[in-house]
Amino acid sequence: MSGVLSNVDSRTKLVGQNRLELLLFHFGRGQSYAINVFKIQEVLRMTHLTNIPDSHPVVRGVTHLRGHSLPVVDLSHAIGMGPIKMTDETTMIVTEYNRTVQAFLVAGVERIVNMNWEEIMPPPKGTGKSHYLTAITKVDDKIVEIIDVEKVLAEIVPYETTISDDVVDLGVMERAAQSGLKVLAVDDSPIARSQVKETLSSIGIEVIQASDGLEGLNILKKLAAEGPINSQLLMVITDAEMPSMDGYKLTTEIRQDGNLKDLYVVLHTSLSGSFNEAMVEKVGCNAFLSKFQPDGLAQAVEVRAKQLFG
Repeated sequence: MSGVLSNVDSRTKLVGQNRLELLLFHFGRGQSYAINVFKIQEVLRMTHLTNIPDSHPVVRGVTHLRGHSLPVVDLSHAIGMGPIKMTDETTMIVTEYNRTVQAFLVAGVERIVNMNWEEIMPPPKGTGKSHYLTAITKVDDKIVEIIDVEKVLAEIVPYETTISDDVVDLGVMERAAQSGLKVLAVDDSPIARSQVKETLSSIGIEVIQASDGLEGLNILKKLAAEGPINSQLLMVITDAEMPSMDGYKLTTEIRQDGNLKDLYVVLHTSLSGSFNEAMVEKVGCNAFLSKFQPDGLAQAVEVRAKQLFG
């Protein structure tokens, strides 16, 4: 088990090349699921859990790991597949999302696969809005479903989009809103896009949405064909990991396009840390922001608004 996540340094080098690695796992029913390896801290066998009274139904308990207490979420139960049956193969996947660390309980892990984001596809249209997938792919001619972990976490601890008082200069934000400039939010998670839209709408900023980097780039090129891009958009806020084209590749494409190169781009990702800050510099983003911080998001918009409107 300890060897599953070896050579982390080599994996981080994939980021920025429109590549990723997925950890495949299952819930004991044959279907394979996946999450991005880069969000995983550790994979280990099931340990003793401490029950927490009145906790969310999908939280099986708390585990104590390396001096910290972590909630353990039954991932099968969380996505509507029913609780996992405990066996000798039951595994905990310790992850970091949105500045929190938690463990997800699965029936067993399979292996890690190295893929190109172009091989990762959005969920088929017509599947509705209630599913828990951000994407699907094929491995050995079998469908693998990539779970929308941000949606799972938002249902356990509802997200907050209210901006605190006195966090931003209201005069500057009002001028930004009156300018009519919009924000393009690019993210494969509907929950994440909703968070951005609700937060910025509360200060009068209209948000255009795209579900992956390729869709975002196509929207930008269409807007640029209609007129100067900076007369239409205040900024682009993009997730890092997305199907078809990730946020790093999207930023690179923006910087290489003469009609788009001066756009203000904020990398908005559920993974925090110095690595993303280094990637911001490498691909040419203007700023990095960890999900999800309503005050931080408003302040990121304020920084850009001050550049334009003083």
